[in-house]
Amino acid sequence: MEKEKVLNYAHSHEKEFLADLNSFLEIPSISTQSENTQDIQKAAEWLANRLKRIPMEHVQILPTAGHPVVYADYLHAPEKAPIVLIYGHYDVQPADPLELWQTGPFKPTVRDDSLFARGASDMKGQIAACLYAIESLLSQGSLPVNVKFILEGEEEIGSPNLAPFIESHKELLSSTFALNPDTGMIASDIPTIVYGLRGLAYFELRVFGPAHDLHSGVFGGIIHNPATSLCEIIAGMHDKDNRVNLPGFYDKVRPISAEEKMELSRLPLNDEYYLKQTGSPMIWNEKGYTSTESAGARPTMDVHGLLSGFTGEGSKTVIPAQAMAKISFRLVPDQDPEEVHHQLIQYLKKNAPPSIRWEVIPMGHGPACIADRKYPAVMALYKAMQSVWGKDPVYKREGGSVPIVSDMQELLHIDSVLTGFGLPDDNIHAPNEKLDLPTWYHGIDTLIHFFFNL
Repeated sequence: MEKEKVLNYAHSHEKEFLADLNSFLEIPSISTQSENTQDIQKAAEWLANRLKRIPMEHVQILPTAGHPVVYADYLHAPEKAPIVLIYGHYDVQPADPLELWQTGPFKPTVRDDSLFARGASDMKGQIAACLYAIESLLSQGSLPVNVKFILEGEEEIGSPNLAPFIESHKELLSSTFALNPDTGMIASDIPTIVYGLRGLAYFELRVFGPAHDLHSGVFGGIIHNPATSLCEIIAGMHDKDNRVNLPGFYDKVRPISAEEKMELSRLPLNDEYYLKQTGSPMIWNEKGYTSTESAGARPTMDVHGLLSGFTGEGSKTVIPAQAMAKISFRLVPDQDPEEVHHQLIQYLKKNAPPSIRWEVIPMGHGPACIADRKYPAVMALYKAMQSVWGKDPVYKREGGSVPIVSDMQELLHIDSVLTGFGLPDDNIHAPNEKLDLPTWYHGIDTLIHFFFNL
């Protein structure tokens, strides 16, 4: 099989690939909302039909306790060729707030070489890049490697049913390594390989006060306001150096080695870069660490939502009966999410006042992971990026979490090669999510080179 013929096929079918991706993005496969359950099923069916057209074999939509998993394979490569398990998720985040979208979140629109739609970057576009790379390869003959797909519909809600699914389908999913395109690049001209991911421990914290809302003029000053108490509790979770103030939180945090500090310092991710990406007035990170180190190699605590009392138009003077916050901790290697749960409980026992009651509800968790940068499949990706971009890629530790990586290590005993062709300004999880199309087309080429290099 000639590589150039495969690449020519991909280049000559770019318009068809884009139109096909648009039809995928039109499906509002929002996993967190029950009213979109049928859309989740529709997205799974879209994938199954598309995999059959490539053509892949043994295509199945397999049930879980929640949303289904789509499986397919093609196992006709020469003897001893590796088996690549390609992971992806077809569910997306809610599109709210809708009024901030310039065009409909599920009406894909191209503006200035970018495709705008919910899921364009995270991660339907990344799944599609894999599909079209494999289609291009099969258009000229057989695949040089064996391939399996596992595509889930619950990643945006923490993949609660994926580990049990893997546990019960170990033989079906047995592979040499996993290819996970759910990360991204630093910039369109800087090919990037992610070798580390932070873990996650996510909770809902509820605070209760009086049995019902009270008139603040009658009871203010004698009844502790749960909203005020919640704010005080959360504020105390950071110290003056922006370190997380839970007992024992840093006891198992793996230090950043001198060699790794040197590698991370080569990334073009200074304070100015993060300020430009975020529009924030200043950097606010852990004392003693650079922004690059803080964003990927140090643990954090963040608030994602607060709810209490009256939030409608106008005024209503009540002391709310309860308050709620959604909080998470991003974790680094050697931290245990279960231990962080215990540390949070200990913090609340020590710091929550007796004038309120509180409750912690675990919402999802997963450990951190680090890959070997010299792993053969990682080197195959490195050379593929060199071929397409004409420069050496950089290595980066990602601040986000992809729990499936540790699940595959534990249950299938395989490592993951992390890639992806999204950019920092793609607005994932936010209004006006987009996919940079030139970078995406380069991504398809990269995957073609990658499969040849294997």
